[in-house]
Amino acid sequence: MKSCPKCGAQMEDQAVFCANCGANYNNPYGAAAPVVPEWDHTAEFDPKDVSDNKVIAMLVYLLSVVGILIALLSQNSPYVSFHVRQALKFLVVETLVGIVTAILCWTVIVPIAAGIFYAVLWVVKIICFVSICKGEAKEPVIIRSFTFLK
Repeated sequence: MKSCPKCGAQMEDQAVFCANCGANYNNPYGAAAPVVPEWDHTAEFDPKDVSDNKVIAMLVYLLSVVGILIALLSQNSPYVSFHVRQALKFLVVETLVGIVTAILCWTVIVPIAAGIFYAVLWVVKIICFVSICKGEAKEPVIIRSFTFLK
């Protein structure tokens, strides 16, 4: 058994919160520990790797296929590899939308909906670019909702 660092009460070994005072064992001062969403992978990467490879990761979203090829041919970086995977997911979604649009091009609504969807994906790519500028590694908003890409 362990003791609560705030009030000294006995706690179970696997307990995260003290049953006596409610303090978070990971943060003994009682404040809730920050909750990191499962789609935010920023903490998984070395800050030096992030700062050294930001520009290459930016190319992945700016140049699409060419950027992916440049990133794959560049030095091996976990941070860049993460963004290459995300960009490949974009490419898969864009290709699937293109195929559906080509098949259903005779309708009026599908090409219009596809154009709107491509515009939304473009905005999400800009958000990813800004995220890289901040040194973050987050799964893109729309892409993370497609469970078949996980």
